[in-house]
Amino acid sequence: MESIKNIYKIGMGPSSSHTMGPSFAAARFFDEYHHADFIKVTLYGSLAKTGKGHGTDRAIAETLAFVKSEVIFDCETPTDVHPNTVEFIAYKNGEELGRKRFYSIGGGEIRTDEDIDSDGEQVYKEKNFSEISAYCKAHKLRLSEYVFKREDDDIKEYLLTVWKTMQNAINAGLSKTGVLPGGLGVERKAQFLYNQKHIDESPQTRESRLVCSYAFATSEQNADCGIIVTAPTCGSCGVLPAVLKYMQEKKNFPDDDILRALAVAGLVGNIIRTNASISGAECGCQAEIGAACSMAAAALCELFEMGLDQIEYAAEMAIEHHLGLTCDPVCGLVQIPCIERNAVAAMRAINALSLANFLYGSRKVSFDVGLETMYQTGRDLSQRYRETSEGGLAKLYKG
Repeated sequence: MESIKNIYKIGMGPSSSHTMGPSFAAARFFDEYHHADFIKVTLYGSLAKTGKGHGTDRAIAETLAFVKSEVIFDCETPTDVHPNTVEFIAYKNGEELGRKRFYSIGGGEIRTDEDIDSDGEQVYKEKNFSEISAYCKAHKLRLSEYVFKREDDDIKEYLLTVWKTMQNAINAGLSKTGVLPGGLGVERKAQFLYNQKHIDESPQTRESRLVCSYAFATSEQNADCGIIVTAPTCGSCGVLPAVLKYMQEKKNFPDDDILRALAVAGLVGNIIRTNASISGAECGCQAEIGAACSMAAAALCELFEMGLDQIEYAAEMAIEHHLGLTCDPVCGLVQIPCIERNAVAAMRAINALSLANFLYGSRKVSFDVGLETMYQTGRDLSQRYRETSEGGLAKLYKG
């Protein structure tokens, strides 16, 4: 597996696969054909069908600002390799210089025809949770210690930057009101949730209100093209920051403990990305929100210094109870139902923490089995429910 740095990418929303990935692809292509005077860009599959709402054309055009370009939306041609496909063709004086196809595989990662099946630099020898768990038990390591052992020396510094960026996104989201761009008329709700304090508010209600306000804040920043951290994607970026900020405030955890939690969350996200998918276009929203909830549940368990089996149970539970979740963004915007889903998943991660604390000894399903089930379920989903805006809420919502 590659470094967990590939799970945590800092950048502009609203979509890691539809804006970050295509933007990175455009930059990579332009580096090779910077002497072109025109670049033709064709979007296929999910990129074409929801590219307008996600701002895919805008992200590419901004990246190719130094050369004349055209973005074409091809919603008809089949995408046999990956549903997020984009092709670039460079021209000079009307003559073709070269062309290349890229596949935006989720979380801002891109591949070409040459490297779609290849992996980057391998930081982790173990390839799934079972192998990692066996290694950690044999060497008496916590999962966070395992991550710090495998990663480069700068990993803690990188995770600290990630944590600061997550906090900044929450604070920025809480400071703003108004309507999000895109035409749906969705109002920012984070500040409203945060300020709804009552004298007789129960601890449980307060927890829900604060956690949800933090998730809304980050997700609304993402929807407004603000700077966020993929965790593991832009569309699911609000889950992990929300639970970590709430628990740090509630229990006064120092930043060093938060870094441990981020390390474990990144490892879980890495396992999901390597052995299944974090792409809504490939496996539905279970691959994004389900993965984010799994990461957050594992992070919380590490924060409270639970054992390996408890961490695995919480992470598996979070995946299992998002099985079949569709990706049906209204108008292709990362707003309805995406923003609310981040808040619901954050609360579910806390529930997984509690259940893992009490019931881990009775668990029957391993994380790896739960993950394989998620992947097979995602592949079985109709294309209408895999980030094409052709089914579900995207089809029936008439607001």
